[in-house]
Amino acid sequence: MKFSPLTRISLRIIALGYLFILLVLPLIIILWRTFEKGVGAFIDSITTPAAISAFQLSIIIVAIVVPVNVIFGIVTALALVRGKFPGRTLVQGIVDLPFAVSPVVVGVALILLWGANGWFGGLEDLGFKVIFNLPGMVIATIFVTLPFVVREVEPVLHEIGDDQEQAAATLGASRWQTFWRITLPAIRWGLTYGVVLTVARALGEFGAVIMVSSALPGKSQTLTLLVHGRYINDHNTFGAYAAATLLMGIALVVLLLMTLLERKRGTK
Repeated sequence: MKFSPLTRISLRIIALGYLFILLVLPLIIILWRTFEKGVGAFIDSITTPAAISAFQLSIIIVAIVVPVNVIFGIVTALALVRGKFPGRTLVQGIVDLPFAVSPVVVGVALILLWGANGWFGGLEDLGFKVIFNLPGMVIATIFVTLPFVVREVEPVLHEIGDDQEQAAATLGASRWQTFWRITLPAIRWGLTYGVVLTVARALGEFGAVIMVSSALPGKSQTLTLLVHGRYINDHNTFGAYAAATLLMGIALVVLLLMTLLERKRGTK
């Protein structure tokens, strides 16, 4: 279908205007509100004990979630691509479940499972508290970030096939040697891209985490919960804007990394 020059220009203006209103303008307002008092005030706001604790907790959650999802993602992708077993379609659906289920519903489900009156609530009597503690926040984040590594590695495995793996096995290589020397190097870009997506989602997750966190400053408050707490509970709008800008800066770094990885992956 061909459009006239005027129609093409009009469509571009509409698209750019739509993006400007929904994305660019809110970011400009947040940045303006953040730095209207100067850079010093921004630095003071993001270096408070509560902000430092929230940043550290977010990093801890990412440091736990990423390795777990990397191991699960690789194993699951290999099973789905290389294996044939009953229930394969069911596993495919379960992997995509976090895309369809609201994070708030995930949080409620975790409370029903791990809460004091849940199926596994007896663990609290043994001194292992999950809900309103770090383990619950980690489990919630693992669930919502579960599909990314799988869905990035799976198409790469389809693309490379298993000829080299079979050749390595014929030459006497063990499964571990085949994976380490053949499979892993072949999927490294897809795996890295999945890791970056996992990091981005883990840092920005709010709905599931707020349901299983006490959101107490300095104890169980991530960066996203810090923004919410400052804006809603403390009525500290400047502090909320500063925390949001910090989170936005981290997201921008992750976005740039994703772009670089995508370009490198496209050249391979």
